[in-house]
Amino acid sequence: PVTTTTPPVTTTTTTAPEPTTTTTKNNVDDPAFSALFEENSRLREQLSQQKASEPTTAAAATGGADFDIAAYREQALAATPPNIIECAEAGEGGSQEACHLPRDRRFEALGQKGVTLWMTGLSGSGKSTIARALEEELVLKYGKHVQQLDGDNVRTGLNRDLGFSPADRKESVRRVSEMACLFNGGGVITLVTLVSPYRADRDEARKRHEDQNLNFLEVFMNVNLDTVQERDPKGLYAKVAAGEITGFTGVDAPYEAPLTPEIDLPNSEMSIEECVAALIDRLQKEGVLEGGPTDPSGLPLPPGYAKGWLEDELILTGAEAARAKEDAAKLSAKVRLTDIDVNWLHVISEGWAAPLSGFLREGPLLQALHFNSIMIDPFDDQGAKDLIYTTTDWNDYETRGSTRTSLSVPIVLPITAYTKAAIDASADKAVALHDKDGRLLGVLRDPEVYVNRQEEIVTRCFGAIDPEHPYIKHLYAPGMDYLLGGEIQIFEKIAYDDGLDKWRLTPKELFNEFKAKEADVVFAFQTRNPTHAGHAYLMRTGRERLLAKGYKNPVLWLSPLGGWTKSDDVPLDVRVKQHQAVLDEKMLDPSWTVMGIWPAPMIYAGPTEVQFHALSRKAAGAAYFVVGRDAAGIKGSTEAVWNPDDDMYDANHARYVLQMSPVLEDKKMSLLSFDKFYYDKSDHTMKAMDESRPDDFISISGSKMRALARQGATPCEDPIPSDLLAANCVPQGFMVPSGWAIVCDYYQNIDDADRWVPWSKSVVDPSEWTSTSTVAHGAYGTKDYALFLTIDGKQASPWHDVPLMAAASSTRTGVYNFVTEIPMYTSAKMEVTKDKWYNPIQQDSNKDGSPRYYTYGTPFFNYGLLPQTWEDPDVKTPEGYGGDDDPLDVIELGDDPLTMGSVTEVVVVGSLELIDEGETDHKILAIRSTDPRASERYDSPDDLERHFPGVVDKLVDWLKMYKTSDGKPENILANNDLPLSAKDAVAVVDECHSAWQKLTSEGAQHSDFWLGAGL
Repeated sequence: PVTTTTPPVTTTTTTAPEPTTTTTKNNVDDPAFSALFEENSRLREQLSQQKASEPTTAAAATGGADFDIAAYREQALAATPPNIIECAEAGEGGSQEACHLPRDRRFEALGQKGVTLWMTGLSGSGKSTIARALEEELVLKYGKHVQQLDGDNVRTGLNRDLGFSPADRKESVRRVSEMACLFNGGGVITLVTLVSPYRADRDEARKRHEDQNLNFLEVFMNVNLDTVQERDPKGLYAKVAAGEITGFTGVDAPYEAPLTPEIDLPNSEMSIEECVAALIDRLQKEGVLEGGPTDPSGLPLPPGYAKGWLEDELILTGAEAARAKEDAAKLSAKVRLTDIDVNWLHVISEGWAAPLSGFLREGPLLQALHFNSIMIDPFDDQGAKDLIYTTTDWNDYETRGSTRTSLSVPIVLPITAYTKAAIDASADKAVALHDKDGRLLGVLRDPEVYVNRQEEIVTRCFGAIDPEHPYIKHLYAPGMDYLLGGEIQIFEKIAYDDGLDKWRLTPKELFNEFKAKEADVVFAFQTRNPTHAGHAYLMRTGRERLLAKGYKNPVLWLSPLGGWTKSDDVPLDVRVKQHQAVLDEKMLDPSWTVMGIWPAPMIYAGPTEVQFHALSRKAAGAAYFVVGRDAAGIKGSTEAVWNPDDDMYDANHARYVLQMSPVLEDKKMSLLSFDKFYYDKSDHTMKAMDESRPDDFISISGSKMRALARQGATPCEDPIPSDLLAANCVPQGFMVPSGWAIVCDYYQNIDDADRWVPWSKSVVDPSEWTSTSTVAHGAYGTKDYALFLTIDGKQASPWHDVPLMAAASSTRTGVYNFVTEIPMYTSAKMEVTKDKWYNPIQQDSNKDGSPRYYTYGTPFFNYGLLPQTWEDPDVKTPEGYGGDDDPLDVIELGDDPLTMGSVTEVVVVGSLELIDEGETDHKILAIRSTDPRASERYDSPDDLERHFPGVVDKLVDWLKMYKTSDGKPENILANNDLPLSAKDAVAVVDECHSAWQKLTSEGAQHSDFWLGAGL
């Protein structure tokens, strides 16, 4: 809120007589000021007497003429260089910066930059008053170093020998300017409050600053003579009027107003608070209140910002991304990310948790859990800039960062013992990051694996014990015994292809959107519900509060939560489309609103989590965060130890904790806090209750809104009924009509789960890893997806129509056809369906109906079946285990993925016999026939180890343990975990082929199977 209008110029002469007084005692009311005049007068009278009786050496040298101190000063200054060589590094005529701590390093360490605010104006124009108020605000509220150089205090020491002649005024300005340069260069916010009436003198002060690359802001106290005469704080104007003082600036001596001051402050039209706010706003825009980089818009940059936007460092593009992805594909250790892990990868890669650039290492995690913050050293002031980016050193008890930044939630990457073993065995200093569908998303460098102390994380973060809390349940996921920390890079911006990506803006993109709207402040409103009039009331009122603070164009960031949410929350696509309707119908003004999805998961941790919500909005330039009651709250489940089936947190705790949290310590963010609001029946708006007419207000709870939406309620007629559900109407103005229609559509079709986008979860096109000889139906990742095989352009069954023996078997013994169901690195549990028409490949389901995935890790093999085979349940092993009623499973050990539905010629190299829930489930080991290893002999386990080092041990671990990460017991392997020879494995194949022949010949006895056309 700073104006830059050109002030009026006083037309004056450039010289004036020295102010004189008619008395030497008590001629002003201010004792100090009066004493200054008296002392000055006494000294000048003494000097005059001295010059008359004892000429100085300088006077004698000029033949005894009167000594002109001003001329002498001019000559001395002209003969003296502006600086001396302070050190050898500076050199003759060089900058003296070389002799000192570099200015930018000093500023970074101090957390502020030097500046000189040269406040000029008539006596009584408010220079000292406003400077003192500004100093108090900067020191007490912002913790900044400030020094005021006031006309009065410098005349008691530095300028004690100067009077008020033009020459002395000039010298006063010069001396104060030099002093200001020293303070300014030392990183001090320097407030100069001098009348400094002559433009040329002020311009010279500016030049001295500019010559040293020091920031100089001229502040014009634009107050006219009539106003200052009326104020007359020191009684001087009264003395002038009485003729007791002559030659007074602005009255009978000149004042040359600035022509183009950086700040024009007409403070007669402003309160002191408004003046201070205007000056602080300008200091923020100048970047003075930060030691490091700032943006000219004045919008705050992300926490820990040092060299640039974190997303530019962590999201690779172009050739660099291609090279990095190629290198990552060769890494031996691969980590499988869940959809929630991908949300956190999204958060990290775009800088929403800045300055964090990876999943938390153990040391930083402990800091986050115990302090809700982490120590950082962004400018390497303590030599600890890599403190949170290196492996935790438990023996380092000296290194500390220079500052703290808030981080209250555990951004961790859980892994299984299987993945840990792969990382431990790898000689690489990096691991590849794959999503559950096998796509290579990024790389994590310098991995740090440590124990997942789940209970410590849960109790510290949530302050509660509730095993059925939805995110606590996620943290307690079985089998995830370790955490993986390390810095990440990804090969392209995370996108979900769910129709909502256009609203997924990065912090940098949002920041630029705010600047494009010429925001001078941004306030963020997070939501995970449809926007109704109550929310709009909060947002509009929040903006009004900011306008009242003096901001000119507050911009709202409507920030729907986009990551994982619990199953009964309103789906993301419903919320976003409803928010857009609110903007389209202008319940919120699009000219001052930007909608951008926030990608983090919701963890429902109340007071702990709301701190992260606020911190993360700072990453995109928000300076205010709207917070209401029960932020990030949730009801405890029936299993909660304390207060089951009731609010886990007090409704007031979150915003109280946020107000006291580290998030606000750097003064870059403040809160806009609101309490409960109601619907006013008298004017159809939402607002705070007017206690004088309580009967006009009604509360519309979330459960009531949901019930009305399910009933398809229409707008109420006046008078608004007290029982909305019985009347099946929604109050006028409660929600925009098109938005209400979207909400009704959802609640009336809530059971059609595949229709909605519950949260940010990738919609995957599997064509990259499906065979060209297949035809897909339905959406991948849903129960409707089915992949049908074709042979020569005709529908075919992968189980019955693909021959067991490959064409090559006519010239080479033991070559089989292998049908890939699960390509290497993908984890969707795809399988040929025995009971469906033409046996398409579909995804298996969990008991709750959700799609099933391997969760133990990233499969390092291709998985599928041998066609025309069947493990007969009636054929028992000596131990009494029957076949598993499925085609023979195959693990193909090639070096790269095969496509789903593809048919590949393979050679059998062995077999492992899995005992799975009381059934025999053979796993035939094979290698594609084109692999050089296919021609080797495999007569013993040693042969397998020789040609596939370490693979059998990994397979044994996988087959025994892969269900433990789903909470199931270990599997058992027969034959003491040893593989069968290739010869014995072929015998198993032959046996199961015979069983299939019998099955298809007796098709009528197996009516639950689709056994081929006509069967």
